[in-house]
Formats: sequence, structure tokens, C-alpha cells
Amino acid sequence: MEITGPLCRAARALVQWPRAQLCGASGVTKAAIRAFETGEIDPGKEARAALKHALETAGAVFLDEDDLGAGVRLRFTAKDVKQLRRLEGEGGQVGEDDV
Repeated sequence: MEITGPLCRAARALVQWPRAQLCGASGVTKAAIRAFETGEIDPGKEARAALKHALETAGAVFLDEDDLGAGVRLRFTAKDVKQLRRLEGEGGQVGEDDV
């Protein structure tokens, strides 16, 4: 999937990175990132790939376009996954709901 400017901006917000940090992680200039996010320019295939890789490394997960459209979400940390697995086993036997 190709990253777009709005997806880049959304992913950067999710991982809580300022443009300067994304610049350092991807090698793309801050000015190019700003222009890409606002739709002014397309920085090119290599720069888009570098931005996407840096954001994925920081925890962003890009979702392919489907019936709902393309998107981005934040990956669970290992600590979060461990907590979710622990909670899934609690609660005892499932009963019927005759409300």
C-alpha cells in the first residue's frame, strides 16, 4: 500500500512524533514532510517508502483501502497484548442472556 500525505500526518500523530523526529528516522527533510502532508508535493516513491517504514517501526499500522477506506492505527505493545490475553481468560463460564 502506498502512503498518502493525510495518512502520514495521522500516523505521525498516533505515534506522537513531531516532524523533526520523523525527519531523523526517515531521512526525508522536514519541509518535504510538511509539503507531503499538506498535499503540496509528492516526495517520490523512495521518500514515501522511507516515511512509511519509519512510522511502522514506531508502531503505526497502515490499513489497505477496503469498503471503509484506507486508514492507520496504533499497534499494541507487547505489554498491552499480555494484559489483553490475561483479561480474556477471566470471568468464568459464559452464561445465557435472557434479558
